[in-house]
Amino acid sequence: MSIVRYLTHPQVQIDPAVPVPQWGLSPVGRGRTEAAASAGWLANTTQIVSSGERKAIETAEIIAARLGLMIEIREAMHENDRSATGFLRPVEFEAVADQFFAQPHLSVRGWERAVDAQARIVREADEVLGRKRAGDVLFVGHGAVGTLLFCHIAGHPIDRVHDQPAGGGHCFAFVRVGRQIVHGWRRMEDMDQPLRH
Repeated sequence: MSIVRYLTHPQVQIDPAVPVPQWGLSPVGRGRTEAAASAGWLANTTQIVSSGERKAIETAEIIAARLGLMIEIREAMHENDRSATGFLRPVEFEAVADQFFAQPHLSVRGWERAVDAQARIVREADEVLGRKRAGDVLFVGHGAVGTLLFCHIAGHPIDRVHDQPAGGGHCFAFVRVGRQIVHGWRRMEDMDQPLRH
C-alpha cells in the first residue's frame, strides 16, 4: 500500500528585507529536519517532490540526501501568493490568514484566493500521483496550501480549523489508491509514534 505524505517546512529565518519565497530554514528548522531525515517513517519513500521555494527545497534536500533520492521541483506547489502585501508582522499576518481561510472565494488584500490556491495544489498532486510508480511519495511544501490539500482529500470545506499547528514541520498522510486520510497533521518528530485511535 503506497502512502503519500505532505510535509511542511519547519521554522525559517525571517528577514523582512528578503522576499518570503527566498527565506531559508533557521538553525532550529534545519536541526529538526536533520533529526527527522533518518526516521523510519521515510524508509519506503521513492519520490520526493518539492515546492520551488527555498525553505521547502532546503527541507527536501536534507531528506533526499539521507535517502539517496533526487528531488523533483514543481514551481506551482508554492505557498498561497501573498506578494500583494509582502511581509506582514505576525499579528497582522494571522488576521489576514484567518480571512484567507474564512472567505475562500475572495481575494483578501490582494492575496491569491483560497479556492484558486487549492485548485493549484490539488492539480499538482494529481499530476504527480497519476504516474505509475511504486513506493511512498513525499511532498514538501507549505502550511496554507498543505491545509487546502488536506481539506480537499478529507472532503472538508476550506476552514482554518484544519490548519497545521504553529511552527511548521508537520505532516499528514493519505493512501495513494482511494485517497483515504491515514492521519492528520503530526509533528515530524512524532511520525514514528503509534497512531492513537
